[in-house]
Amino acid sequence: MMSTLADAQYDSMKINADKINNNLKLFWLSQGGKDDIAYNNGQIMLGKLDELKIKHTYYEYPGGHTWPVWRNDLYNFAPLLFKD
Repeated sequence: MMSTLADAQYDSMKINADKINNNLKLFWLSQGGKDDIAYNNGQIMLGKLDELKIKHTYYEYPGGHTWPVWRNDLYNFAPLLFKD
């Protein structure tokens, strides 16, 4: 079976999970809930991160792949950039 680009990346993340978790202060992902065009792919990725034990924070706000969702996500994410 031919490996995909994503599989190669996930393999690398599995090998380096401790390094990733120790070097990232925050791995924040967000999307616009079930209305988002990328929702299903996002859920697959979140499951893979859990499987690989990569620490992450997930935030979901209803409204799809739209400016109001992006603005809300930025509002919630921006303060986290300045925390110690």
